[in-house]
Order: sequence, then C-alpha cells, then structure tokens
Amino acid sequence: MLTKKQLDLLEFIHKRLQRDGVPPSFDEMKEALDLRSKSGIHRLITALEERGFIRRLAHRARAIEILRLPESLGGTSEPQGFAPTVIDGGQTSPRAGAAAADPMRQAAVELPVMGRIAAGVPIEAISQVSHQVAVPGGMIAPNGQHYALEVKGDSMIEAGINDGDIVVIREADTADNGDIVVALVEGQEATLKYYHRQGRTIALEAANPVYETRHYPEDQVQVQGRLVGLIRTY
Repeated sequence: MLTKKQLDLLEFIHKRLQRDGVPPSFDEMKEALDLRSKSGIHRLITALEERGFIRRLAHRARAIEILRLPESLGGTSEPQGFAPTVIDGGQTSPRAGAAAADPMRQAAVELPVMGRIAAGVPIEAISQVSHQVAVPGGMIAPNGQHYALEVKGDSMIEAGINDGDIVVIREADTADNGDIVVALVEGQEATLKYYHRQGRTIALEAANPVYETRHYPEDQVQVQGRLVGLIRTY
C-alpha cells in the first residue's frame, strides 16, 4: 500500500517518462508535489524503491526506472521492463519476471549470428552471417523473425550484457522508451543501446556511466530489432 504522496510521485515520474523518455529532476518533483525540500523527495524515492516500484541506476544522475505500477495507475503486480532469460553455462537462470517454464526443455532453434554488435561506440553495420547458434525455443516468439549477435564492448554491462555475450534479437522497426534495441545510426553504424524518444530526437543510452548518451534526429536512427534473450558461455 502506497501513501498518497508516494502514489502522486510515482504517477508524476511515470507520466514524464512517457512524455519525455527521461525522468524529472528532483527540483521538478519537489515542485510538482509542493514539498519544501528535496529531502522529502529522497524519502519518497527510497520508499518506492524499497517497495519494488522503481529502481535507481547507480552512478547516473536522474536515472530512475519504473519496474511496476499499482492497479490504480493501470499497472499489474508484475515488474515491467526488459527481463531476458539468460542461458548460463548450459543452465537456465531466469531473471525476475521471466517465464517459469524451462526454455532448455523446449526444442532448440538455429539462428544466424549476424557478426558483432557494438555495446560501446557504434561499429560498422552488420549484414553478414558468421555462423549459426542454437537458441532455446522458449526465447523465440512464434510470430516473429529473430537473429543473434555477438556483443563487443562493455557499455551495456549494468544491464547484465557483457563483452562476448550472444544477444537474441526479435526483428522490429519500432520500439518503446526503455527498450534495449539494435539501432542503425545514419545508415552505417549499428549499436546496442537503451532507446528513448524525446520528441523528434532519439536518445541511445548506455548502461555504463563511462559512456555518454548520444542524441540523433529521428531520421538518422533506424530500429532493427528488440532484445529478447541472452546466451553466455565460459
């Protein structure tokens, strides 16, 4: 059960994320809730985080992710956002929100590995199949096309995506704010990043404070797929 102030703050953050793709500043939160100091906002943020409604991302200013919404705001009891199933050394390790069924027990599907994708500074666009990889059927949606990429770089490390991982991508040309996508930049360079639309500008955001968020006009960014799974070997 949330207090009225906690609910008001969660709703304000949610609406700003939907509108702008980035959360409001603490000053904006303080003004919206008519509080006298930012310490009150800190307490509300901490309470929402402890109750599992939001998550603060370390070492980044204004980095708040909504994990779930109460039913009064149109949400459910389940966390929102990306929660891939990670196949780790041949064993299934579902993350929070992942399906309970063991995908390793379902028939494997051969996917083409389309070379490497940059999790860092964009690299040249990928179009050549380098090899095939067996992916558990539970990762694959029945009504979509999928492919795999090998990750190069560490810019998505705080999202649990490491250098050398294989990411499973469902083909798509659109994305929602907060999705991890394969984005083709200026028709020449491909990268794996969080996607945020801010009006007619697309922000491609890393999950590593070392890398700055890059902003592009909407006509310079083409979404080529959304992340749906990850395979890691040792």
